Amino acid sequence: MQQVEQAVEMGRQASRGEVGQLVVGFVSSAAYSILPPILQAFRQAVPNVSLELRELTTNQQLQLLVSGQIDIGLVRPPVEQPEIDSEVIFQEPLILAMPVSHRLAKRAKVSIKSLVNEPFILFRRSLAPGLYDPIISLCQQAGFSPNVVQEAIQMQTIVSLVAAQMGIAVVPASLQNLQRSGVIYKPLKEKTPLVALALIWRPDCVPTVERFLQIARTGYDQSFSLALHTP
Repeated sequence: MQQVEQAVEMGRQASRGEVGQLVVGFVSSAAYSILPPILQAFRQAVPNVSLELRELTTNQQLQLLVSGQIDIGLVRPPVEQPEIDSEVIFQEPLILAMPVSHRLAKRAKVSIKSLVNEPFILFRRSLAPGLYDPIISLCQQAGFSPNVVQEAIQMQTIVSLVAAQMGIAVVPASLQNLQRSGVIYKPLKEKTPLVALALIWRPDCVPTVERFLQIARTGYDQSFSLALHTP
């Protein structure tokens, strides 16, 4: 009877998404914003679910989600595949990352127009068009196209290249949590577009995914998001 009761309870936990394994994909920049508080809230609420984390680009996550190799992802939208559900979970403004020795480093805020002749470090559009397009649009509204002298895949690499004085970069505001010697972050004078992070999952998802979605929507400290929008 005890074994039967244990089996019944295990079944109930599984139906509530409280046991099992979850494979979570995420873009690298999410590690400096909402991913840590979501993971912390999930581990506290559902300690018996084993998490496997995989750092991947948005395109890689979309492919692996369709093939069933990850259960849920955190990507830069838009998500246009009809077989994938998505929901924007977080938005933030853009800021400027520059070398500490830069001529504009002592300014409280920097106008995007003052960067017309600056070398930019960026990533390829195919990696995250939802982040690439707002950056390009911001420069074009100021009357120029950015002079991209170096491309990189991960945000950590972009910030490292800024530290090496290879150029400047426009990045999501949460990247200022990545403190790197030789880099300083500055707000922009102009109002910037908000760039988003979205959760993606398959419509036929398992209960553990539903539990993760519930916690991601409501279970972490929302003050983090508000702080990024404070001038």
